[in-house]
Amino acid sequence: MTQALFIQIRCRPGTTYKVADAIALKELHSELYSTSGDYDLLMKLYPPEGADIGHFINEEILGIDGIERTHTIVTFRPW
Repeated sequence: MTQALFIQIRCRPGTTYKVADAIALKELHSELYSTSGDYDLLMKLYPPEGADIGHFINEEILGIDGIERTHTIVTFRPW
């Protein structure tokens, strides 16, 4: 299994549900949550094995209309 990514997503005001729907249609995520605080959505996903994470996020996520900013957290095995 590839490493999990957590991506926090800040949306333009009034677009959070549209962004969440667009993400759901792409079927990229394993989990997607609405959150409070500096970001509006939290997405957990597993990129394809060997994928360049930067390109993957730019091509698959950042093109969604309504996304203002993202913060990506890359996970590693703790043992």
